[in-house]
Amino acid sequence: MGKVLIIAEVGVNHNGNLNIAKQLVDVAKDAGADIVKFQTYDVNAISSKMAEMAVYQKKNTGRTNSQKKMLSEFALSHEDFMELADYCRKKGIEFLSTPFDIPSIRFLQTLDCNRWKIPSGEINNYPYLVEIAKTNKDIILSTGMSTIEEVENAVRVLQSNGSAKILLLHCTTQYPTPFEDVNLKAMLTLKEKFGVEVGYSDHTKGIEIAIAAVAMGAVVIEKHFTLDRNMQGPDHKASLEPDELKKMILSIRHIEKAFGTGEKKPAEIEKENIKIARKSIVAKCDIQAGDILTEKNITTKRPGNGINPMQWTNVIGTSAIRDFVEDELIEI
Repeated sequence: MGKVLIIAEVGVNHNGNLNIAKQLVDVAKDAGADIVKFQTYDVNAISSKMAEMAVYQKKNTGRTNSQKKMLSEFALSHEDFMELADYCRKKGIEFLSTPFDIPSIRFLQTLDCNRWKIPSGEINNYPYLVEIAKTNKDIILSTGMSTIEEVENAVRVLQSNGSAKILLLHCTTQYPTPFEDVNLKAMLTLKEKFGVEVGYSDHTKGIEIAIAAVAMGAVVIEKHFTLDRNMQGPDHKASLEPDELKKMILSIRHIEKAFGTGEKKPAEIEKENIKIARKSIVAKCDIQAGDILTEKNITTKRPGNGINPMQWTNVIGTSAIRDFVEDELIEI
């Protein structure tokens, strides 16, 4: 297994402030993330005036206004994104932003991003999917709120319209996601069904579920982070703070090292312990040359640099080739 791609998801946790967005880029870079991701949308294209806020958005912001009004308060301008993309290049971390509408796809295309991240809410948006597929770039597709049939339909639209490699992220679209609603095994279902690499977009509190997903085979982990969970905004409460993000990434890097090759054999560092931890066939008491070796006069004890105890039946019944004192390694 190669290196897990870790996407540090800012989303709108910059609260519409470019300086905060840059601080979050610094945090992601310092934590060891591979990608720092934002969200790009045209307020007039993403939501109608009639669209209500989600329950979690109302709860996390303390507001009950429309989605459109809320989103307008957290939007960055195209100029901001151009500056952010340049800032990320200078910092040595990949810039990525999820488009939520066709105008934003076309704008982000001008920034030469390496790939696309499609959010769960657009999985059934046919014209959106076609627009992204036509760019012929790699795609990471989140599958929150979706049935397997909906995922299949989206993949078919993307593939038939020219998309390159598609990677599927299992996801539960709730902020935060209760542990009992994670359903991590669905990630493996996606891998088996579509024969593609899979990952996990995590909205749970804490870091353990993302780490578990890596242990189960996720090759991409996406996780929201913030400067401070007490900041005002819809996603801060379900986000990691800087020290937690760093801890999650470090834990994932440890897991990567632990996967190994899959071949079952002694590790080099444990070979020297074989003779210490294993046993050999030894004299249970003093033995005279010519005595018959039986369970009464031989036993197994450490160290393990003598006759392997798995040769027990080959030793029993033979004659002692010389005198042995108690605990001495038997020779035959």
